[in-house]
Formats: sequence, structure tokens, C-alpha cells
Amino acid sequence: MVRDNAERHRFELERDGYIAFADYDRRGSDLVIRHVEAAVPLRGTGAAGELMRGVAEIARSEGRTITPLCGYARTWLRRHREYGDLLA
Repeated sequence: MVRDNAERHRFELERDGYIAFADYDRRGSDLVIRHVEAAVPLRGTGAAGELMRGVAEIARSEGRTITPLCGYARTWLRRHREYGDLLA
């Protein structure tokens, strides 16, 4: 489950004691994703994709659009057309 660590301005997904995270800024109704990263043991496991799905669902529930500055976030959103309406 993705949680919002508002103090650190990032969304986090914990799996097996490791963290995948997405740094963000909230600008009006826009959610700017600056950087997505997964701990080395999580890479290739789908954790970053699960994180992005959670971020997209949070944005949708808050009525926000997403501006993906991070290449991973941008590519993920383009590949998952069900969240295409969220692209700013």
C-alpha cells in the first residue's frame, strides 16, 4: 500500500523492509512527480510500478493532475492509458 509521507514530500511503498518512493510537489491541483526510485533489492520486482499505480490513484481521488518530471513516471503514465486523463 502506498502511503503519503507528507513531511518528506514523497509517496512510499514498503516491501520486504525496502522502500520505493516518488518525490513530489503539490502545486495547486497539480501533483508534480520529481523523482521515482526503488531500493536496489526491489528493482525488477514491479515495486516502482505498484508505487506509480498508487500515486495515480491518490491523484485521482484528490482530483489532481500529474506532471511527471521523472522519466520513469512519464513513461509509466504513457504506458498505462487508464491514467492518461491525469496527465497535466
